[in-house]
Amino acid sequence: MAQEQAIRPRALPNLLLFTLIPTASWFLLRPLIDPAPPLPALHASVGFSILAFLGSLYLVPALGQTFIRANLKGRDLLKTYDTPIPESQGLVCASIYIILLILFIPYAFADSVTTRYDTERRSREGLVADEFPDNLLAVYLSSLLSLLIATMLGFLDDVFDIRWRHKLPIPIIASIPLLIVYYSERGSTDVVVPLPLRWLLGTLVNLGPLYYLYMSCLSTFCLNAINVLAGINGSEVSQAVVIAASIILNDLLFLPWPFGFRIPLPLHVTDGLKVGGAWSAGMAYGSRILVERHLFSLYFMLPLLGVCLGFMYHNWYPARAFPGDTLCYVTGMAFAVVGIQAHYSKTLLLFFLPQIFNFVLSCPQLFGLVPCPRHRVPRFDPDTQVLHPSRAEYKEKPPTALATLVLRVFAALGFVDLELDEKTGTITSSTNLTILNVFLLRFGPMREDSLTQVLIATQVCGSLLAFFVRYGLAGLVYDGNRR
Repeated sequence: MAQEQAIRPRALPNLLLFTLIPTASWFLLRPLIDPAPPLPALHASVGFSILAFLGSLYLVPALGQTFIRANLKGRDLLKTYDTPIPESQGLVCASIYIILLILFIPYAFADSVTTRYDTERRSREGLVADEFPDNLLAVYLSSLLSLLIATMLGFLDDVFDIRWRHKLPIPIIASIPLLIVYYSERGSTDVVVPLPLRWLLGTLVNLGPLYYLYMSCLSTFCLNAINVLAGINGSEVSQAVVIAASIILNDLLFLPWPFGFRIPLPLHVTDGLKVGGAWSAGMAYGSRILVERHLFSLYFMLPLLGVCLGFMYHNWYPARAFPGDTLCYVTGMAFAVVGIQAHYSKTLLLFFLPQIFNFVLSCPQLFGLVPCPRHRVPRFDPDTQVLHPSRAEYKEKPPTALATLVLRVFAALGFVDLELDEKTGTITSSTNLTILNVFLLRFGPMREDSLTQVLIATQVCGSLLAFFVRYGLAGLVYDGNRR
């Protein structure tokens, strides 16, 4: 009875449904009423975000048994009960997310359609004053196509259980639509050289095809970064929530605001973060292109935050649903889309600081330098109900000289615990190379939900550091507003 209670779907309050549906309807209908708000599409995006939250909140438990009957189920390795839990629930979230993005298209381009067919804006010769932005529509549709491909690849990974060394390059396929549209729009491949190197390289360097390789690697990293840092209840979706919220906050700084303010930073070399100014245009300072780029980013991030918050309710400890690789892939591709299409890839990478650390730490195992077990999740002690660092054994195949050097360096930095053979001094085992095991190694054994909270706190601190670096230190190496 206790086991059944542990995995029974969480109760959903009807008051939440009756409150948020009218709110979402108001945001969707407000842009259609004269006078329209200053940013009507943004109102609609907020409405769709609320619907995304409600959709994942109610559909995930409703479809759970359907996934179990389709054999898309699994056992929670860090629990004592064996009751199957529905897996690949990221497919539900991705479907809701993409469908709402498709329904949003009329709102995103309604102003252009109205302008095109408004007779009052036609000249006497019958020519349309403003043409439909085909290039923006191509960018939007290519982004949707990349999300669809990422969803398909993620679900295939859930079904066929592709090994890590094989799945790392797969996301390059999902980035092809983005790169093709970027090329067709003659996107810039120039990069701004940091101030200390301009005496040698000049102000701009044209990377040419290398820039497309960089964008492809960026999408590959974003798709796999969250998936690598997984294994405990709430870990994957909580990372997506914090990163999406950080991106949304960064986008809001660039929107037109009717007021200005200054955020002081603890540096004597900067005058702080100024929002507002010329034309009351936030940090865009009157640039329509910057505003449009960050609006595009908000259109993708707001529904993503909504759908992830709804799923997080069911994936929190003890989890009633597992996201699978599908959610990791679609969220990672969404981050790559906005980073590439809105032209702030460097800022995006700053929000992935914990994932970058975890990826660098995991590289020896991911690329076969040291043995990599099937599951690198922490070890669960059923007697104490706490997690301990899991270990990889090297008794059958001792590590090479290079692997030994890497492991000893990590051990000296406190990232790994080694066990040595008393006679030969060779490494016989080590803790698995993940940030979760580092937390357990440095802070001691803890409950699973406590470990998730430590991960969330680390992600939040990483975002705060990212904002400090982006708006406090970037002026030391770049002039102007380089992103």
